[in-house]
Amino acid sequence: MADVHSKETRSYNMSQIKSKNTKPEIIVRKFLFSKGFRFRIHNKNLPGNPDIVLRKFRTIIFVNGCFWHGHNGCKFFTIPKTRSEWWLEKINKTIANDIKARDALKELGWKVIEIWECDLKNKSEETLIHLAATIKDV
Repeated sequence: MADVHSKETRSYNMSQIKSKNTKPEIIVRKFLFSKGFRFRIHNKNLPGNPDIVLRKFRTIIFVNGCFWHGHNGCKFFTIPKTRSEWWLEKINKTIANDIKARDALKELGWKVIEIWECDLKNKSEETLIHLAATIKDV
């Protein structure tokens, strides 16, 4: 199946997709800040370059996009019909990197929390309240 966009249009569209400071990430950060949590973002010195680092609680938070991180069983994760094999390989590589980073962080003594984009769309208040309770439960 051919792509519905020209190569240039597709390239432009893909270049506009952010990996940092995404809407779901900003929702989580604003919530945490409003609840008095202080944190650092995108720490390059830690495995996986975590989205949010709460040193006081030895907690790392990854805010994952359902498509890019292959959220199994999620309606936002569907394999594209064009170049399916390429996309599967790319997403599986991301999943493997996520597991590797999570394991390395746990080995270093960090508590790792993953939040999925769909949880912030469907039941965001519930997800954020659960997040705050999970952070404090150290």
